[in-house]
Amino acid sequence: MSNLTRFNPFSDIMRAAPFGRLDEFFEDLDRFPMLKSLEAAPRIKMDVVEGENAYTVHAEIPGAKKEDIKVSIEGHMVTISAEVKKVKEHKEGDRVVQSERYYGRESRSFSLGQDIDEDKANAHYDNGVLELTLPVRAGSRAGKTLAIQ
Repeated sequence: MSNLTRFNPFSDIMRAAPFGRLDEFFEDLDRFPMLKSLEAAPRIKMDVVEGENAYTVHAEIPGAKKEDIKVSIEGHMVTISAEVKKVKEHKEGDRVVQSERYYGRESRSFSLGQDIDEDKANAHYDNGVLELTLPVRAGSRAGKTLAIQ
C-alpha cells in the first residue's frame, strides 16, 4: 500500500516566507469572519424596479459627464459604462501645493428577466444619477421553466 501525497509546486516558497508560512497566514484569515464578508462594492450603484411594461433603473455615477456615459442593450443584457475624470489642484498664490488626478473607466452589466425594446428605451442623466426607462419588447416572455421528471 502506498501513501499518495498531493504535489504543491509552491511549498518551498511558502516555507521560506520571511514571516512564517504564507499558507498559515491565509488560514488565519478564516478566524476573522468579518474579513471574509468584505467584498468590493460596485462603483456604479443602482436600483432596478420592474413595472408592468418597463424596467426603471437609477444608477449613481458621480463625477461623470453626460458625454462620457454609454449604455448598450442587447436583448435582456444592459451595460452601463462611464469614464470618470477628476482633477483637483490646491494653489497658494502661484505655487501648486497639491495636485490630485484620477482617470478611470467604470462599467456594470446586468441582465433583466425579459428582452428590452431598444428603440423605445430612454436615458436621462442629472446630478450624478442616470435614469433609464427600459420598456419590455412586445411578445417577449420570461424564460420557460422545465418540469423535472
